[in-house]
Amino acid sequence: MNGVNSEKVGLGSIRRPVLGLALGGGAARGFAHIGIMRTLLANRIVPDVVVGTSIGAAVGGAYAADRLDALEDWARSLQGVRNILGYLDIRLDGSGLIGGEKLASRLEEAIGETLIEDLPMKYASVATEIRTGHEIWLTRGRLVEAMRASYALPGIFSPVMVGDRWLVDGALVNPVPVSAARALGAEIVIAVNLSTDSFTHATTIHAHGATPTPVTEETSAKRRFPRIFSPERTVKREFFGSAGRPGISSVMVDAFNIMQDRITRARLAGDPPDLLITPRVGQFGWFDFHRAEDLIAHGARAAERALESIRETIDVLAPAPEGAAPKAVD
Repeated sequence: MNGVNSEKVGLGSIRRPVLGLALGGGAARGFAHIGIMRTLLANRIVPDVVVGTSIGAAVGGAYAADRLDALEDWARSLQGVRNILGYLDIRLDGSGLIGGEKLASRLEEAIGETLIEDLPMKYASVATEIRTGHEIWLTRGRLVEAMRASYALPGIFSPVMVGDRWLVDGALVNPVPVSAARALGAEIVIAVNLSTDSFTHATTIHAHGATPTPVTEETSAKRRFPRIFSPERTVKREFFGSAGRPGISSVMVDAFNIMQDRITRARLAGDPPDLLITPRVGQFGWFDFHRAEDLIAHGARAAERALESIRETIDVLAPAPEGAAPKAVD
């Protein structure tokens, strides 16, 4: 699909504008990208350029490598939290709470040794170099490696060495990579932002404080004599938290989510896409991978709402030749 496309209309031929797709980050929410891709393709809206950040890089890469079916089958198979935990190789001796080897092995099975430069379309995965903060566009090399680097959430997943650079999640610098799609030649950029309804417009709480709580004898006893857990249960409790207390993962992910939301707003304001698809997935958590079916459906509905605008934009940039019948919008 690389290169310029043309199609016959009426008395002559026209060149179809180069269409780019920029898929944003959002962990499990990124399964909505699958529904979006399915809807676009079913309506003959086929991207020539695909770029992605984090989960967007994974879904976009799977599509570019013709492995979207395999990714969707795997996503729908993740039924129940216990199934998800099987892919989380939690460890305390590295630079991330999750090693990521189990997920990487699953990607290897689906993608293999596919090289980005061998894909039938232009593709880029966005990552961030630690220490320098450089925004890195991975446009060559092993596709699986590019995916892993882009979704390596700092503190959760270990950084990935690509070439001579240690890379982490691209959402630190470019959560919805419109700029990368344009740089790769896209004339129309459709962007997908997964954090649109995650937060209201941020405000400042000018005065806030906790009501003093008296320390009772029972409370003091709990502090002096904490329950004894096995090391494994302790790690999981600290990682996922409890009913009244957030865990390490939720604190880190929520902080990252807030930061990503603010960066996304700034980046999209400075370099807006031609069309923006915004699936309403704010009610889904970043680790709700077991809710793939609902997320895919939300993505499909969001894409359906955008179809008319997408067709109109394409028609404006690719009008029918003089004397030809107007193109119909289904």
